[in-house]
Amino acid sequence: MESWEFSQLFYVTWREIMKNGEILAGIKSADMVLVGLGEEFNDEKKLRELPEYTQGRELLQEAGYHWLQPAWNEYCLNKIGGEYIKSVLEKLAVLLEDKNYFVVTTSTNKMIAEIPWKKDRLVMPCGSTLKKQCVKGCAGIVDNVNEEDENFMNECFDSLYSGIFPKNEEMKLGNCPKCGKNMVFNNIFAESYNEAGYTEQWQMYTRWLQGTLNRKLIVLELGVNMRFPSVIRWPFEKVVFFNNKAMLIRVNENLYQLTEELSGKGCGIPQNAIEWLKTLC
Repeated sequence: MESWEFSQLFYVTWREIMKNGEILAGIKSADMVLVGLGEEFNDEKKLRELPEYTQGRELLQEAGYHWLQPAWNEYCLNKIGGEYIKSVLEKLAVLLEDKNYFVVTTSTNKMIAEIPWKKDRLVMPCGSTLKKQCVKGCAGIVDNVNEEDENFMNECFDSLYSGIFPKNEEMKLGNCPKCGKNMVFNNIFAESYNEAGYTEQWQMYTRWLQGTLNRKLIVLELGVNMRFPSVIRWPFEKVVFFNNKAMLIRVNENLYQLTEELSGKGCGIPQNAIEWLKTLC
């Protein structure tokens, strides 16, 4: 794809794209690469095949522990060997290691943060289980989750996985130093989500994004659903629409379609993003 012929790429099928290696060629020749990782990287579809996961999820929701949902996902992913997600993302990081890129994700899976991306090239606006906040969202109270917190949560989840809700201990990550209320994971499921946990990285991302105009840009939108379309899907479409040198690769098991306005500027691949990365990398 040395001539950057986006219109030709748009009209071939996804199998032909993979066979011809045009996407890899596009990445290689791009000046910049924008990556969006979506909810498919939580792999809740596979988790729902696990009875213990579904039962534990329902118990947490009934008890109002919504902020524990990402941590419960990760715990159960570990039970079924969730390293396959980390493996494909590590290969993606290697593929991009010589490129000027940025990664944005609506997934809360902390494995994404453990990938050796370039320094300060990842932002997780929906939060994760790596930080904790006051349940009431007290300003300035966002701390790193420590080993003691992780051990306590794993003990609670061991009981939950066995079908026993841990009633003797209140599930929390300590107390807020400002108001004394419970500390919880800093993610979108918290009662009062404290966005301070990601705003600094978001500012770096927006500055990076400003430099993509009129640059050869490959946009990889991988497994992004419609739960938070204003974070990745709509902004990515806008970036590609206004940049005549940009191309969007949208990979999604169900929502892979591109808008008519992007005709000739990308392709939609009807495949699970994790499975697709296995074949790409």
